Amino acid sequence: MSQFTAIRRDLHQIPELGFQEFKTQAYLLEYLHSLPQERMEIQTWRTGILVKIKGTNPSKTIGWRTDIDGLPITEQTGLSFTSTHEGRMHACGHDLHMSIALGVVTHFASHPIDDDLVFIFQPAEEGPGGAEPMMASKEFRAWLPDEIYALHIAPEHPAGTISTKPGLLFANTSELFIDIRGKGGHAAYPHETKDMVVAASYFVTQLQSIVSRNVDPLDSAVVTVGKMTAGTVQNVIADHARLEGTIRTLSPEAMVKAKARVQSLLKGIEAAFDCETEIDCGSGYYQVFNDPEVTGRFVQFAMQQADIQFVQAREAMTGEDFGFMLKEIPGLMFWLGVGSEYGLHHAKLNPDETAIETAISFIRRYFEHLGTR
Repeated sequence: MSQFTAIRRDLHQIPELGFQEFKTQAYLLEYLHSLPQERMEIQTWRTGILVKIKGTNPSKTIGWRTDIDGLPITEQTGLSFTSTHEGRMHACGHDLHMSIALGVVTHFASHPIDDDLVFIFQPAEEGPGGAEPMMASKEFRAWLPDEIYALHIAPEHPAGTISTKPGLLFANTSELFIDIRGKGGHAAYPHETKDMVVAASYFVTQLQSIVSRNVDPLDSAVVTVGKMTAGTVQNVIADHARLEGTIRTLSPEAMVKAKARVQSLLKGIEAAFDCETEIDCGSGYYQVFNDPEVTGRFVQFAMQQADIQFVQAREAMTGEDFGFMLKEIPGLMFWLGVGSEYGLHHAKLNPDETAIETAISFIRRYFEHLGTR
């Protein structure tokens, strides 16, 4: 087992939710401080970390971002290194992302290139969103990269595969939390109540018209209610219903239109069912848009590597708050194949760990290619 596979397994056992990554941060800091420090500077921001490796003759700063949080999922892999945090799991591959980043840092701590390198260990990618506030911090602004890169594991591709594309890669996303409040009562006297199960059911059905009738058919959007709760017992009419869901669009304009339409439909529900509604759009992530020029260079390099199988990606409705970084800084995100039968956010996700060393080697070579004159 390689050193960074072992690190991945350590991190896999201690998944923590956004801005609660205290054990994770401590583990990462202990490792980073064990490396040669002559050219390295380390700063913390909340539960995140920024690492700068000073170049030998810098003309620019190259950034690499990794996310560090886990998900509120109970692991079902049966692995010997399963999560020790009940109800928490690295089900989106952030344990691999971190171990790969540490592998790249380890190499350049002893083998600097001409240009400066900044490694960003970002908290709260899964929620409530760590990229925007981290970017606004004085620590991030002090080491602002001129270009920036990141990866995300792809269970559908075998290890050794890299996939990306210029332009839009991931969608604009928004959470959706809606409360509908009426008047409860006995099931035998519905005329004396305001039934929020019925109101919520009508609303969920109406939501389906947003994509089919309010979004340009040449654009694309998804409106999904993943959770609905109401009532307490079978013979009591519910006075409250709560819906939780997500909106995803391929353009910022479609996101604005979809949110406005949700608000309009809720006003209609209020009028039709004599109830009150409240909406919270929660965390929203900006689209991941890969800089065409940067991506062109990257793809050309990847296709020349004997150990890499390059696959042209398609845009996906997944969300990633790395999009906020790409909104300001030229760069790209790419998919890294990890060949798992189970996909992202699944309780049985089990990535092929050979992808770790492949990624470390590839990123090392690419940064040497970028930052050496």
